[in-house]
Amino acid sequence: MKTVTMVQFRQNAEGVLRRVAKGERFVLSHRGKPAARLEPLASSGLRADYEDDPFFAVARRAKPSAKGPTKHDRIDQILYGRG
Repeated sequence: MKTVTMVQFRQNAEGVLRRVAKGERFVLSHRGKPAARLEPLASSGLRADYEDDPFFAVARRAKPSAKGPTKHDRIDQILYGRG
């Protein structure tokens, strides 16, 4: 299984997810340690759950901020309490 770093994922999330959708599997590493596994959904029956899941709906509801994009170190600080 191939490894994708957080930096690589941030720079090309759409490309990585397209490859996952085509069947590739990846380990996502954060700060040099494995953090998650990215793999395609096992069955098309999960589609309804995906459409109703609030986590996946965030992108559809998101609006650009007047302050501009949030910097990566600020996201890390928000998520992990450090930055």
